Amino acid sequence: MMSFYVTTVGFYFCTMLTVLTVYIFLYGRAYLAFSGIGEAIQTRANVLQNTALDAALNTQFLFQIGVFTAIPMILGFILESGFLTAVVSFTTMQFQLCSVFFTFSLGTRTHYFGRTILHGGAKYRATGRGFVVRHIKFAENYRLYSRSHFVKGLEVVLLLIIMLAYGYNNGGAVSFILISVSSWIMALSWLFAPYLFNPSGFEWQKTVEDFGDWTDWLFYRGGIGVKGEESWEAWWDEELAHIHTLRGRILETILSCRFFFFQYGIVYKLHASGSDTSITVYAWSWIVFAGLVILFQVFTFGHKAWVNFQLPLRLIQSVTLLLLLAGLAAAIVLTALSVTDILACILAFIPTGWAIISIAVAWKPVLKKLRIWKSVRTLARLYDAGMGMFIIVPIAMFSWLPFVSTFQTRLLFNQAFSRGLEISLILSGNNQNNG
Repeated sequence: MMSFYVTTVGFYFCTMLTVLTVYIFLYGRAYLAFSGIGEAIQTRANVLQNTALDAALNTQFLFQIGVFTAIPMILGFILESGFLTAVVSFTTMQFQLCSVFFTFSLGTRTHYFGRTILHGGAKYRATGRGFVVRHIKFAENYRLYSRSHFVKGLEVVLLLIIMLAYGYNNGGAVSFILISVSSWIMALSWLFAPYLFNPSGFEWQKTVEDFGDWTDWLFYRGGIGVKGEESWEAWWDEELAHIHTLRGRILETILSCRFFFFQYGIVYKLHASGSDTSITVYAWSWIVFAGLVILFQVFTFGHKAWVNFQLPLRLIQSVTLLLLLAGLAAAIVLTALSVTDILACILAFIPTGWAIISIAVAWKPVLKKLRIWKSVRTLARLYDAGMGMFIIVPIAMFSWLPFVSTFQTRLLFNQAFSRGLEISLILSGNNQNNG
């Protein structure tokens, strides 16, 4: 029994180490992109025609595409069934998207193993879902996998966008694809695997119903006795229950500080900042972020005391919006600020906001005493709404295409589909003969 536990813990530890290695690689590439070290190394290698250095920099994709992690499985197939059967089995598994499911379950193991290390409270967690024949609603999948997969998947996507926008790669698009292909597969698997393996997940009518059910859940206020399946607020409180020790709060705060890295790197890449590398540029970015938070409070303000003054409140919000748009237009025309800078600022401030939410969540009792917890909760709801829209929009787009739903049904119900089709043909043939 002891050997079983040792083997299990070792497996989960190796799983978490694999995902951690991918994170370190992506953050390392982002640092090289922001600092310019990557460009300097590549340029020096080209100038000196250092073939060995070029090879060392460009062979990392061999590890990234996951070939080496698949070798033990391929060798096992070869030993059991022979070379040709092993190749056919491995190819069939890829067409059946087994790698997508494995990558998703790997994220589940990593999340809960890491949470247990940080906060304790070890207990059984299902790492996958059995074969199902009923449609799971979008809101249910979102509740199950939001914090364990979707947040991390979007973080990986953000890192890959940073690499694409600011990274230097003399190999062009092909080299970038080879370097980042497995990271894209991992991120997309974490984001969309629950809906890819969900029966009737790409039927338009089901998608419309799921969207309505998700919005009702998201904006339902909740109250005493309301469960997480009924209200976003109740679900959010349940998701925070594991943070209850001082050690856990400190560790969560330290880990959340990694999101400030995006803001720090991007603000020094703006056209408006030019070649200025002083701390003043970073300080101005925080002033802008504080202004955005104040604007958010203005547009989400709806205190009960203002129920009879809705017209003045809407007027203030409208004037504020017009002034904001006019200020942005004037800044673009009169200063070095460009439209690209605006998009880059969005790319920088979204992780910053999530970092503030994560730190606030860790210190929830303190924020409740300061009476700013409701504002944090409103901001967190906005982030969940944006994350849900990011996931459901591609699903809705594929739902417009009827062949996608047919392909998904054929993929999920392979043997059952074939047998059902054969039985239906036999029955129809008998009916024709009887007629």
